[in-house]
Amino acid sequence: MAFKICPRLTALTLRLKSHPTAVSTLSSGCGLTVEHDRQNRRFTVTPGSGAGDHDCAVLYYRFTGEKEVDLMSTYVPASFRGQGVAALLSQAAMDYLVEEKLKAHVSCWYIKKYIKDHPLQRYKELVIT
Repeated sequence: MAFKICPRLTALTLRLKSHPTAVSTLSSGCGLTVEHDRQNRRFTVTPGSGAGDHDCAVLYYRFTGEKEVDLMSTYVPASFRGQGVAALLSQAAMDYLVEEKLKAHVSCWYIKKYIKDHPLQRYKELVIT
C-alpha cells in the first residue's frame, strides 16, 4: 500500500464541526489528516482509504476531571515511524487543550518530549505536574 508522507510538516489547518462528538480534522500540506474522535477520546492518522485500525497511528487520552485530561499514549505503526506522524498527533492534542482551555497530565513519553522540543508554543503551561 502506498501513501504519501512528508518528512517535514507544513502549515496546518484545523476545521471543527459544531457537534461536540463530531470528528475534527487537522491536515498537513502533504495529505496526512489527523482525525479527532471525541467520543472514543483519540486522535488518529490513517495512511489512506481501505486502511484498517491496525494501520492507524493513534494518540489516546482520557478525562481525569472536568477540565483535565491525561495524554496517555501514542502508537505509530512501523510504516509511519520517523516521518513526523507522532508529532502531528501531539500537535493536534495540544491544540485541542488550548482550544478547550484544558490542562493535562502527560503519561506518554513521546508527548513529554514533544512539549519539551516546542518551548515557544508554551505547551508547558498546560501541563499538570
